[in-house]
Amino acid sequence: MVPLTDLWLPILVSAVFVFVASNILWMALPFWHYRDYKKVPNQNVFVDAAKSLASGLYIFPWMDWKTMTPEEKAAAQTGPSAMMIVRNPATFKFPKSLLLYFLYCLLGSVMAAYVAGATLAPGSAYMQVHRIAGTAGILFWAFGTNISDAIWYGKPWSVAIKHVIDGVIFGFLIGGTFGWLWPA
Repeated sequence: MVPLTDLWLPILVSAVFVFVASNILWMALPFWHYRDYKKVPNQNVFVDAAKSLASGLYIFPWMDWKTMTPEEKAAAQTGPSAMMIVRNPATFKFPKSLLLYFLYCLLGSVMAAYVAGATLAPGSAYMQVHRIAGTAGILFWAFGTNISDAIWYGKPWSVAIKHVIDGVIFGFLIGGTFGWLWPA
């Protein structure tokens, strides 16, 4: 067993690697995530409709399947439905978001460190450390809500699969870093 305090260096370095890789995938490779979000035609109609909404998560049309009549259920299934995240006002502070995201990257590395530290001894072989820490990293990054959002909310499968691929890349970065910096 290896305590978390002995794993501060692989935690920090792997978080930096994941942070950099994530920014490369999202910002420097336009072919990868650029088309994940589509522009709404006549977006001013949507913007005007959302002006009165507070920041939050919305779904429309709102449906309570337990109380709806069969006719209401049938009518609801003939039109579109949507889940919408509203940020109102649309203020966005890039430095703050990057800091919060880096803290999230640290959390992913701490989770991998916990699993690897609880199951491996000091001096474990590189591949053994890579396998355990990498698997924990993949589980953290790839299988959060990506697949369930595709199943339940209609997130495009192509987008969900790209997020899973991102998570596998991040898991391999975490595994490789922990294998490289594992205490003797």
